[in-house]
Amino acid sequence: MSHTVAVSGASGYAGGEVLRLLTAHPQVEIGAITAHSNAGERLGALQPHLHSLADRVLSETTAEVLSGHDVVFLALPHGASGAIAAELEERSPGTLVIDAGADHRLESAEAWERFYGSGHAGTWPYGLPELPGQRRRLRDASRIAVPGCYPTTCLLALAPGFTAGLLEPEDVVIVAASGSSGAGKALKPHLLGSEVMGSMSPYGVGGGHRHTPEIEQGLGQAAGQPVTVSFTPTLAPMSRGILATATARLRPGVDAGRVRSAWEQAYAAETFVHVLPEGQWPTTQSVLGSNHVVMQLAVDAHAGRVIVSAALDNLTKGTAGGAIQSMNLALGLAEQTGLNQQGTAP
Repeated sequence: MSHTVAVSGASGYAGGEVLRLLTAHPQVEIGAITAHSNAGERLGALQPHLHSLADRVLSETTAEVLSGHDVVFLALPHGASGAIAAELEERSPGTLVIDAGADHRLESAEAWERFYGSGHAGTWPYGLPELPGQRRRLRDASRIAVPGCYPTTCLLALAPGFTAGLLEPEDVVIVAASGSSGAGKALKPHLLGSEVMGSMSPYGVGGGHRHTPEIEQGLGQAAGQPVTVSFTPTLAPMSRGILATATARLRPGVDAGRVRSAWEQAYAAETFVHVLPEGQWPTTQSVLGSNHVVMQLAVDAHAGRVIVSAALDNLTKGTAGGAIQSMNLALGLAEQTGLNQQGTAP
């Protein structure tokens, strides 16, 4: 059975990545492809790597154009999905809507308003299947909120320790480096190649990054109590990829053997998340273009902390791949369908 799929925001990085992966999906038919300021242009002029779709012309992003499909992906700027999702609810109530933006990720309206500065659009099931209990929530879901790329990395890195009760909920510290594609495709002077190449810089320092409440929300659910996170993102001189190093204090009496066992057991049956053999550390290159996550962990006995480093492709597993993985679950398809891409090398 083939499912018709519409993709909004197709001229951007996230929308383009959704389309790239959908072209390899054997059980979907790509319908409307839309954009806002680029409506009326050929997709091939904006996403020249999408050869099989190059002659498609972008339509205007409206609920009228998107309605009537089995699935709609909203790859829109933060704050833009809520209104069109509400209109789709009226026009096309049977459509599965997957929001790749932030509008429906947070449960706290107060946190949303504080970090995003607009009204809260509501909360949808969270599209990170590897978290405990999430597959059950995603099966047969009609609305899915795709996690942010940083939260995907950080939650997968630390959730096993909190689920197993091995970590203290205070004093979680995460530093993560991301490629410049994480900032979107709009022109920004500080993201010019001449500014990024050969340099690294922090941003959103001091608890100001919008993904902080999302990370705390997910880890708090894993822990069963509030978790406090200090999160510092950094911009790395690469196009795509995230490498996060997350640390947390161990509870008294927890040793390295229990720590490693908890992570290995959590991901033993997962197709896309890999705890590397001891001594091998993750690289962003190894997951480029794939839906896979690689991680390694160590215990710093002197400091009483676990250190977990995790790498993924922010556009694939961090956005579009996670969205399609969640779509597969909601449609009753095999979770890995259309996501068999391996990493690239060199």
